[in-house]
Amino acid sequence: MTTSRHRFEEVREFKAPPGLPKNLQKVLVDLIELQLQSKQAHWNLVGTNFRDLHLQLDEIVEIAREASDTIAERMRALDAVPDGRSDTVAATTTLPTIPPAELSTTNAVDHVGTRVDAVVDTIRAVHDEVDAADPTSADLLHRIINDLEKAAWMLKSENRTPWRRTWIDTEL
Repeated sequence: MTTSRHRFEEVREFKAPPGLPKNLQKVLVDLIELQLQSKQAHWNLVGTNFRDLHLQLDEIVEIAREASDTIAERMRALDAVPDGRSDTVAATTTLPTIPPAELSTTNAVDHVGTRVDAVVDTIRAVHDEVDAADPTSADLLHRIINDLEKAAWMLKSENRTPWRRTWIDTEL
């Protein structure tokens, strides 16, 4: 019986290489910053289509909040200590700052869209290293990328105008 218990403990123990928590920490701070900046835009939004965009920004806040919680809890499962303190986030995020002023709906879409893209860039930058070290953590990153890219598409569509297809385009 001791032998079987010992074998189970050997199989179960996964030791994360040092680079894995460091990469997850990079993702964590950018997700926290995205949450904060999206809320800042949400509070200071003015202009056409205010209500719909106000609600849409809250959806991005929620995506970032849930994703940051997922990453922090994964870090704890790997016996790493996530650091989401405001001074750590401010010092290490890759996101550009957002203006401390009212934002027109058009500018808010551009600002928040740029920041969502920056978070996705961070995740993609660490992805291969994370995947090599721990495919389970990489699976979490895949879901977060999917959620953020969908949110960015919907957000950026607010400022897009459709391109016109000609009859030649439809024939091809």
